[in-house]
Amino acid sequence: MRILFVFVLLFLFESCKTEPKKREPVKDEKKKSLMAGSDTLIYPEEKHFKSIRQITFGGDNAEAYWSWDDKQIIFQSNNEDWGMKCDQMFLMNIDENFKSKKPPMISTGFGRTTCAYFLPDNKHYVYGSTHLADKECPEVPLRKNGNYVWPVYDSFDIFVADLEGNITARLTHEKGYDAEATVSPKGDKIVFTSDRSGDLELYTMNLDGTDVKQITDELGYDGGAFFSPDGTKLIFRASRPKTPEEIKKYKDLLAEGLVEPTEMELFICNADGSELRQLTFLGNANWSPFFHPSGKKILFSSNFEAEKGFPFNLYFIDTDGKNLERVTHGETFDAFPVFSNDGKYLAFSSNRNNGGTRDTNLFIAEWQE
Repeated sequence: MRILFVFVLLFLFESCKTEPKKREPVKDEKKKSLMAGSDTLIYPEEKHFKSIRQITFGGDNAEAYWSWDDKQIIFQSNNEDWGMKCDQMFLMNIDENFKSKKPPMISTGFGRTTCAYFLPDNKHYVYGSTHLADKECPEVPLRKNGNYVWPVYDSFDIFVADLEGNITARLTHEKGYDAEATVSPKGDKIVFTSDRSGDLELYTMNLDGTDVKQITDELGYDGGAFFSPDGTKLIFRASRPKTPEEIKKYKDLLAEGLVEPTEMELFICNADGSELRQLTFLGNANWSPFFHPSGKKILFSSNFEAEKGFPFNLYFIDTDGKNLERVTHGETFDAFPVFSNDGKYLAFSSNRNNGGTRDTNLFIAEWQE
């Protein structure tokens, strides 16, 4: 699941692979002021960002997905100043920010929500919610035997709602976890994660919930999937326990509705699940992948260079696994990159410019190649 409390807690990962690349602190106060100016921080090495606008200013905010006409964005937030106890869905026009106002909430306000994605009509969206099981926020386990874990709530189902928050359809009815829905740019299919088989696998279905097909079938957590711009491929993150000890640990945690996300790599396949192959072999946590508008590269978040689990930065990699390139150069957390449909902008979440707090905010960068 792509859930908000991951942001700061992912920093607690204990695994490490290589020494992080250090960025020299900015000593020139005038230069520092310009860097953090009216937009927000852009580090000198971030050549793909022509400009950046900060959208939110408090709480944990993420999963910002564009409408098909690039005029609006739906995102999730747990901002306490907006009265939130856990993640709910909010709607914004792309020229807005929420420094002094609250965006309209378009989920029910009950349970916990995740992963909202516009449908092609720009008037409806799909998202995961636990509200049918309980109107209260579900408990969030953060540690199991000293290790960081994600909950896989069996109360998550996938719904369709309009932009006023009225639920118009329920797409999943199976017992267990159904969430992480995203929509093909072809406008015909939804990909989502479910544990209905006994493991966390990828499935596709029509926009009305019919014609459900299992896409992956290898032991491990398969999730966070997105279609390529032409709808022919899927990129996703996955864990792949191999040793008897790893397999037992994974199965025992899943039986309790938990996964441990500290070791994940990216995988790519055709939209029907064929020609599946591992794309990254970096170690640590590689996740939140999204296709570049060209369809030839993947932008993703990783801490593979980190010494103690952080920072997380954005990286490019070609779909053949070559030409790894670092895109952001922060010292904390950058993740959840999503290109606008016209390829001109990138929405992402970051700890930059948060005044030393743990807030994770949304940013929209003007993109340049």
